[in-house]
Amino acid sequence: MVTVNVHEAKTHLSRLLKQVESGEEVVIARNGTPVAKLASVQPRGKPVFGTLKGKIKIDDRFFEPLPEEELALWEGSGKCDCC
Repeated sequence: MVTVNVHEAKTHLSRLLKQVESGEEVVIARNGTPVAKLASVQPRGKPVFGTLKGKIKIDDRFFEPLPEEELALWEGSGKCDCC
């Protein structure tokens, strides 16, 4: 996500709109404070399943059961060191 100030947004609106059309979001800030977001009104099309086939590998440990302590944390019945 790109953040630009108001002056730059006014000066480079066409360029920013091209970025938005390509799927990027642009935040417009006033004095460094985000005020608005430019985002495409076109839906991003349907996801195509299988596009990452052969590009990623899921470790076999992913399918192993969680340890009891971690499972308790996910279920909200355990205590962690941070809280």
